[in-house]
Amino acid sequence: MTTYNVESANIKLEDLPDWNFENNGIEKKFEFKNFSQALGFIVQVGVLAEKANHHPELYNVYNKVNIRLTTHDADGVTDKDFNLATNIEKLF
Repeated sequence: MTTYNVESANIKLEDLPDWNFENNGIEKKFEFKNFSQALGFIVQVGVLAEKANHHPELYNVYNKVNIRLTTHDADGVTDKDFNLATNIEKLF
């Protein structure tokens, strides 16, 4: 399993707007009109994550959702993270 360093990750992130490489993971902050929309988005992300068997770190406060992806068993960012981020982007 290939892990990405900051330079190689940033190249892959060019196709993922507003995602950033931070602390051996990729992260993005989403903002919605209200809590219901944010929660609905989290549920959709959960379905994608379960299908991919790759589970993000999710943080929600009212209409804001922060997502962090990292592959814990690889101790860094892998293609699993970029693939899930790409699918999350299709929801937004």
